[in-house]
Amino acid sequence: MKCLNSLALIALLAALSCQPKRKFEIGLNAFFQREFKENEPGGALLIIKGEKIIFSKGYGLADLKSQEKITTLTLFNTGSISKTFVSNVILALQEENKLSISDSLAKYFPNFKNKEIAKKVKIHHLLSHTSGLPDNRWSLLTEEFLLTAKDKENWAPILLNDSLLFEPGSKYEYSNPAFNALALIIERVEGKKWQQVVTERILKPSGMNSSVITDGSFPDQGVAHAYVKKEREWKELDYGEEPTFAAAGNGGVWSSVEELAKYEIAIRKSVFLKKETIEKSRTPFLYANWQDSIPPFIGHSWFIDRQDSLKVVSHTGSQGGFISDYVSIPEKEILYVILCNTPKPIEPYRKKIFKLLKKYNWLD
Repeated sequence: MKCLNSLALIALLAALSCQPKRKFEIGLNAFFQREFKENEPGGALLIIKGEKIIFSKGYGLADLKSQEKITTLTLFNTGSISKTFVSNVILALQEENKLSISDSLAKYFPNFKNKEIAKKVKIHHLLSHTSGLPDNRWSLLTEEFLLTAKDKENWAPILLNDSLLFEPGSKYEYSNPAFNALALIIERVEGKKWQQVVTERILKPSGMNSSVITDGSFPDQGVAHAYVKKEREWKELDYGEEPTFAAAGNGGVWSSVEELAKYEIAIRKSVFLKKETIEKSRTPFLYANWQDSIPPFIGHSWFIDRQDSLKVVSHTGSQGGFISDYVSIPEKEILYVILCNTPKPIEPYRKKIFKLLKKYNWLD
């Protein structure tokens, strides 16, 4: 009898200890079921603590024609999260002394119109969005051209700039062409397509076996299609419909929430970069000539913030109808990833997730 009472107590304690986790799952699922309808485009969500998945689910449809449902294995275009892959390869090449992030653009682009600008702007300025190079593509290129223009074609107008918006390192100005340039630098250093380099150095070692990087058109099968609602009808806004999709250096990685979790775990384990390199890449890059109205908040492609005294490392992505958010809390080994195939308010989603993580003690 005494033994039975002990077993009952253990079972009761176990059940009570599971209640916060269960409430977290129920609350989160209820919230996103309201946000995503079953017969419309939606998204996939995953949260890990350490290497353990504490929540994962897909909502809505990946393809409105086939009615294929979204799962946590569905591939989405990750948009600008792709920039972190490009950045990490650049940093890996620096570790091997194949380049330095202090190299100037003049070394890799001798055809830059203004040689002084080319000497001033360094690789690290591209990585931290502080180059001051104007994005003049839209004044020189048509939307029709940009539908199929790859990295080289998107970077070409930048080479024609004869002035800067500001001195390199003094201010922040988000730049997509900067990462087209970084992709081209990878090709020049390695002597092969940069997409192949990213696959060999990051995707394969991380176990991201389904993830791919575009190099031209992308197949219709096996991926989520992106949609926007116009006049009460869903319109596809995807590769071939939205300009700049072909320029993969700034947004060409297609992945799933499960494989992006593998990416974060590989970063934590220093699979493809040294620990000190990772830490530096996830620390705001400080420039002596900084003159912006806000303090530096970006490292080597990663955005860094603090939430309730916790360091938050993140990157969002938006391209066509795709939108995404990748949020790491290194101190607590938490990763939250959401990939959507229709525009959604990801910033409020991030706040909701953080609130629930805190409420149910996942940040303890």
